[in-house]
Amino acid sequence: MAKEGVEKAEETEQMIEKEAGKEPAEGGGGGSHRLGDAQEMRAVVLAGFGGLNKLRVTRKAMPEPQDGELKIRVKACGLNFIDLMVRQGNIDNPPKTPLVPGFECSGIVEALGDSVKGYEIGDRVMAFVNYNAWAEVVCTPVEFVYKIPDDMSFSEAAAFPMNFVTAYMMLFEVANLREGMSVLVHSAGGGVGQAVAQLCSTIPNVTVFGTASTFKHEAIKESMTHLFDRNADYVQEVKRISPEGVDIVLDCLCGDNTGKGLSLLKPLGTYILYGSSNMVTGETKSFFSFAKSWWQVEKVNPIKLYEENKVIAGFSLLNLLFKQGRAGLIRGVVDKLIGLYNHKKIKPVVDSLWALEEVKEAMQRIHDRGNIGKLILDVEKTPTPLMANDSTETSEAGEEEEDHEGDSENKERMPFIQ
Repeated sequence: MAKEGVEKAEETEQMIEKEAGKEPAEGGGGGSHRLGDAQEMRAVVLAGFGGLNKLRVTRKAMPEPQDGELKIRVKACGLNFIDLMVRQGNIDNPPKTPLVPGFECSGIVEALGDSVKGYEIGDRVMAFVNYNAWAEVVCTPVEFVYKIPDDMSFSEAAAFPMNFVTAYMMLFEVANLREGMSVLVHSAGGGVGQAVAQLCSTIPNVTVFGTASTFKHEAIKESMTHLFDRNADYVQEVKRISPEGVDIVLDCLCGDNTGKGLSLLKPLGTYILYGSSNMVTGETKSFFSFAKSWWQVEKVNPIKLYEENKVIAGFSLLNLLFKQGRAGLIRGVVDKLIGLYNHKKIKPVVDSLWALEEVKEAMQRIHDRGNIGKLILDVEKTPTPLMANDSTETSEAGEEEEDHEGDSENKERMPFIQ
């Protein structure tokens, strides 16, 4: 049962609408609707695994908090590469469809489930969600919810949890980053890559090598010590600058980059795999890409690791949270990160804001590696009409065929750096 009377609910709705600065829009741009006695909300729904045409914005019953949960009126949601892999069904033990994607969001606490302490209705928060984040309202256990600083925007807050916690855990909990060490990070222009660069800057004399698409270099060059084209022979470039190699390799690509990363490690160095984006080549799941990536992964010989004094590790934040019960550890990390944010040491980089109805174009931008920093779904944003047509439940049947797949290139947005 939610600790929420009728009067308190009305007061909360008024406060949320006042905070948004406008009345909820009909049919898009925010606001819940009541049909009879049932309240509904807008949500992005994945009807089945596959291409972009499997995504729709539709109306669903609004959830209510269970014991130990918070109900959050969502303002912004983070979009991550793992969401593309979920859409394709390119993950281990994928959940059943239809489902609402998304693992992180920010917003305002609207109701408290029984036994929830430490939070009040109206608190500004960010949260991890085990799916269901891409909606106007979410409910999630209190252990996955964190209050945000007063000067942190909702878009920044939605860009914060996945990227910065992942970067912090890999650098400090797994690899034990210390003064004078060196780090190689792939996809340096992405959300995690930029978080890694900022966190490395908090430790003296850390050298950061990064790989990224050439067109991103001008925008991110100040965050890296050395920057290489993602398609170049970065192994030789790194060894030319640092013949001994590097102390830490952070790999979100997999495939043949695993062997390259291990070859670059210094003695006592650590290679961490935290993604496998090389498996995503087309719009839908490709067995050939999966097999190629698997085949290119260097088969690790423990005796060789022993002889060369090298460490190989993996990191999955979602598994750590939702399968391995380490929410307490993550809360401590979030507290440290918020401290760094308050001291102006770190700041999320937001690439661009998209309406829920523009989720297909936003996903295409990530697929094309076009983003610098994080893409955010802004729940209250009014969609651009031409971009929203095929993401709504009322779209024409003929639009099932993704004819506008290249729209994101034609309507490419300038990075939105907060």
